[in-house]
Order: sequence, then C-alpha cells, then structure tokens
Amino acid sequence: MRVSFERTGGFAGISKKTTVDTETLPPHEAATLPRLVEVADLFRLPELITSLNQESDRFQYKLTVEDNGKQHTVTVSESALPGTLRPLIEWLQTVAQKK
Repeated sequence: MRVSFERTGGFAGISKKTTVDTETLPPHEAATLPRLVEVADLFRLPELITSLNQESDRFQYKLTVEDNGKQHTVTVSESALPGTLRPLIEWLQTVAQKK
C-alpha cells in the first residue's frame, strides 16, 4: 500500500508532501497504515469533502491511496475532516515530520 499525502494552506501557506509505502516502512508502521486506511473507509469517501463555512487559514489535505491495483484520491478541508479520517491524517503528519 502506498499513500501520497499533501497538506496545503494554513496561516503561512506552506505545502508539505510525503509518500509512505508499506514496502519501505518498519514492520510496526507497515501494519498500522492499512488499518488506519480501513478505519477511515477511505475508498468509500467522496473525492472532495468541503465545509460550507470556508476559513482561509485552515489546512487542506490531499490523500491518494494505491492498494492492490486500486487507487483513490480524497481532498478534504480541515474544517470538514471526518472523525474517521483524523487518525490517518495525524499519523501521516507524524511520519512526514520524521522524514
């Protein structure tokens, strides 16, 4: 499984990108990623999740998941972030900071 993750926006407008692949992760992290994707039900989420109340300094996240020949991209604003997706976003941000 491979996940490309991009965070844009925020007060400073800094973009952060990372790609995480279970083939190159330590075993514990490689086991965590598919579980988080499953809990988020990411393959069933719409491609775009926005809030009616757009806030200019909030982050926007774009995730592309590739697994077993399937690919799905979700773009979500921070203010509309589903609770099921939050653990995956937080985990990806932690992994991105380590790189």
